[in-house]
Amino acid sequence: MLSLIQKRRSIRMFQNRKVEKEKTDQIIQAALLSPSSKNNNPWKFIVAEDKEVLLKLSKSKLHGSRFLAKAPLSIVVLADPEQSDVWIEDSSIATILIILTAQHLGLGSCWIQLRERNHSDEQTSEDFVKDLLNIPANLRVLCIVAIGYPDEEKPEKVIEKAKLSDVYLNRYGNIRQ
Repeated sequence: MLSLIQKRRSIRMFQNRKVEKEKTDQIIQAALLSPSSKNNNPWKFIVAEDKEVLLKLSKSKLHGSRFLAKAPLSIVVLADPEQSDVWIEDSSIATILIILTAQHLGLGSCWIQLRERNHSDEQTSEDFVKDLLNIPANLRVLCIVAIGYPDEEKPEKVIEKAKLSDVYLNRYGNIRQ
């Protein structure tokens, strides 16, 4: 598992190649099996494969979403805050399982943050996506995950000694050795 996590990097360039339905199904199954507080499962997912929809979603925020236009697949992660007061945490766990499952299947992915971001000076990214995808008002949009076959290579992450200095034993400040 650690090897999978080390290899996983944010991929923003994708091959012009469709993601097979079987792989998409596995990714969705992983998200649906995600743990949640009190087993409330407050999430909903919109799978977008249509090029026009992906192009429109690529304009969902001012910066950091344009690459979605060239992705063959995206998953919009939503949740019902009335169903869970920790919908952000629950949906974030489901999102990381989407990302790790994609990596396991040989796909690249990138989390596109929408919550607390803007589409324009007049409209939030969340409202833009809700309008575009006909999402009910009671649901919240956490993020979009772009998914596809990578068209770029990035080096694996390495745990550096400096990062280990962020880990403490029993209380803050006690360096774990």
